[in-house]
Amino acid sequence: MLGWFRKLLPREDKFFELFEKHSRTVVGAAEALEVLLSGRETERHCSRIVELENDADDITREVLLAVRRSFITPFDRGDIKDLIMSMDDAIDMMHKTVKTIRLFEQSSFEPGMQEMGAVIVQAAKLVAEAIPLLNRMGPNSARLSAIAEEVVRVEGRADELHDLGLKDLFRRYGKSDPMAYIIGSEIYGELEKVVDRFEDVANEISGIVIENV
Repeated sequence: MLGWFRKLLPREDKFFELFEKHSRTVVGAAEALEVLLSGRETERHCSRIVELENDADDITREVLLAVRRSFITPFDRGDIKDLIMSMDDAIDMMHKTVKTIRLFEQSSFEPGMQEMGAVIVQAAKLVAEAIPLLNRMGPNSARLSAIAEEVVRVEGRADELHDLGLKDLFRRYGKSDPMAYIIGSEIYGELEKVVDRFEDVANEISGIVIENV
């Protein structure tokens, strides 16, 4: 009943603008991470990701403030909060990866890590495609569902790269250089968690579509 009532009232479209702004910030961080993992200008791209993560936090706070102040929201307030927080978790995880890279002073990365960087960009761009479609969920529901399914497939590929990467690290360093194995496995694990967070975003989007279409 509330959903039908909400559709009859003027909407706060600023939420969609903020969602899109946040998703663009996340894509920018994902692209910086991909370049970082290629071994080019590592510190510059670490700094760029930190800067973008701070920008994303500002947008998230703006969304949460708007939720409290708005009389009518485009969909459930709890869903708005959960969506923006899940998006923010993805870039927060990239920031955590940067912290690990800096802590262990890494400047070269395994081929599998570089592939995971490309997968992260793919997941980020899928989410960025989905976000504007939420503004007109009805006509876009099929595409939104397809994007969510594609993110799940991308996450599956990240799992494969993670497992293969750990196996390769153990084969090469497990006995001869345990520290190299520990550092590599930590970075692989955090990269996998970045993609896991994008799957969380896709799940939030799917839930919103189910509730509103």
